[in-house]
Amino acid sequence: MMNNSKSRSLKKHQKATNTIVYIVLVIASIVWITPFVMIVLESFKGETTMPQGYVAPKTWSLVNYKALFDKERMDFTQWYVNTLIMSFACAVIQTFMVLCMSYTLSRMRFKGRKFLMNFMLVLGMFPGFLSMIILKKVLSGWGMIGENSVAGLILVYTASSAMGYYVSKGFFDTIPKSLDEAARVDGATRAMVFFQITLPMAKPIVIYTLLTAFMGPWGDFMFAKYICNNTSKGMNVAVGLQNMIATSEGLAAHYTHFCAAGVLVAIPVTILFMCLQRYYVEGVTGGAVKG
Repeated sequence: MMNNSKSRSLKKHQKATNTIVYIVLVIASIVWITPFVMIVLESFKGETTMPQGYVAPKTWSLVNYKALFDKERMDFTQWYVNTLIMSFACAVIQTFMVLCMSYTLSRMRFKGRKFLMNFMLVLGMFPGFLSMIILKKVLSGWGMIGENSVAGLILVYTASSAMGYYVSKGFFDTIPKSLDEAARVDGATRAMVFFQITLPMAKPIVIYTLLTAFMGPWGDFMFAKYICNNTSKGMNVAVGLQNMIATSEGLAAHYTHFCAAGVLVAIPVTILFMCLQRYYVEGVTGGAVKG
């Protein structure tokens, strides 16, 4: 009887705890999603371009989305294309560099390996904006600012990407080294082992690395603003949109356009995460294992 009573008490306590947790999660979800819903509703307002004290449109229209692609009014298409080019280029280059470095540090033992890992760890603790001035000076000498800032930003984003090896290395550590040894005995080269055996087994961490590499340039503002030098042709989406509403006159004339652009910017990232969410979670959890 005592055991049954304790069991019922524990079940009631657990049920009450779960109820409280669910309530808190629901409230947090509402608070989190409300701004996004408001932005979407604002983007469909057809009666005004100015901020108003109400959210739901009185006149539903796609006029704000159409205005974004009017080249005579703004260069949103140029900004969007620039951001796509940077994000895709960085996703490919960074992923290749990070995975190669991670595999090397996970599988190979060489003199200075631990020093190199510790050095990159310490170096990565310094914020990137400390080098902004000298980077702009270097890129300016190479003609990679202003209209050509896209190439300069890709170079900067990818230059030190191999230092972000931590999560990927942890994932590679979970793959048995005996597979590599068996393949090497059969005559496979290191490159064959990496591309034909290890990478197919490391699909989650490959996708995780691709997503994180894509997100960096997609949402960057500070360094992109510094490098583009107020040249519209070299701006990414974040800088272009900020420049569009930087003044009170611009805010009044382009507020709903800004909201529509925010929706369009969020669509690619949302689709990527919805389609690849399972692999993203597996990559994070798998890479968190210490090797």
